Amino acid sequence: MNHQLSVIGTGVIGNGWIARALAQGWDVVAFDPDPKAPARTHAFIENAWPSLQRLGLAESASPTRLRFVDSVEEAVIGADLIQENVPERLELKREMLAALDAAAEKHVIIGSSTSGFKPSDLQQDCHNAPGRVIVAHPFNPVYLLPLVELVGGDATTPDQLARAQAHYQALAMRPLVVRREIEGHIADRLMEALWREALHLVNDGVATTEEIDAAVVYGCGLRWSLMGTFLTFHLAGGEQGMRHMLEQFGPALKLPWTKLEAPELTNDLIDRVVDGCEHQAAGRSVAELDSRRDDFLVELLGLVQKYWPEAEGLEGRI
Repeated sequence: MNHQLSVIGTGVIGNGWIARALAQGWDVVAFDPDPKAPARTHAFIENAWPSLQRLGLAESASPTRLRFVDSVEEAVIGADLIQENVPERLELKREMLAALDAAAEKHVIIGSSTSGFKPSDLQQDCHNAPGRVIVAHPFNPVYLLPLVELVGGDATTPDQLARAQAHYQALAMRPLVVRREIEGHIADRLMEALWREALHLVNDGVATTEEIDAAVVYGCGLRWSLMGTFLTFHLAGGEQGMRHMLEQFGPALKLPWTKLEAPELTNDLIDRVVDGCEHQAAGRSVAELDSRRDDFLVELLGLVQKYWPEAEGLEGRI
């Protein structure tokens, strides 16, 4: 049975969804009002396809299963799942989601790639079947990284979230159903906290952008790719685990080590951050760095999948 993903908006995230769905053997119908969008998407898929081939394609996977259409109404015909990826402006998203809700059959899940908005806010102008409009927030590059945060709103039922979860699992993703809606969901809130602290370290002259990235790449980032934050700290407690860790290091949480509010983005701080990133790029283009990142992620995914919960027989875990 063929599955169809309808993609609305074909920027970096939308194109990532397209590449992932094609690699899983889905049909993809895309809409973007920019006349240059099809050419950009085909170039994007051409660049991503070698990485997807190394990762493993579905038997029926093919870039030829993509077609562009001229309207939202035409895009949703026959859709099993709809993914909205318009720019991160609430009014624009609500307008597009309302149009999608009016045009699509009531049972079809509509996922928004929003990184920050709550689904109840996105559902406000949807009057056909508002509960099926949910947050489905992926991570770049969408065609390689498997996490998608699923968040339901006031009108969303458990059955709608369960159906959404099944659809994204069919796209070889790891759906994380967020228990209640909150701005920024889960992962972006964690990344934002680290980002704010990193800006303070640059602003205060403690470290360069390269030195901060090295602290993650050669240290905590290696552990995080397998265990995340909590299980890493569980091991830090020795044989007694997290309880001992909290007893020993918990009081340090009251010490003023970190600064949760972001520093003011002065011209000096902006220049230091930009200059630091340009130094790290060392003359390599963003496209070259994208390719290097994808090569790394393909090899890393091949390794970490051997250590994911199901590889240990722990079924039903995230």
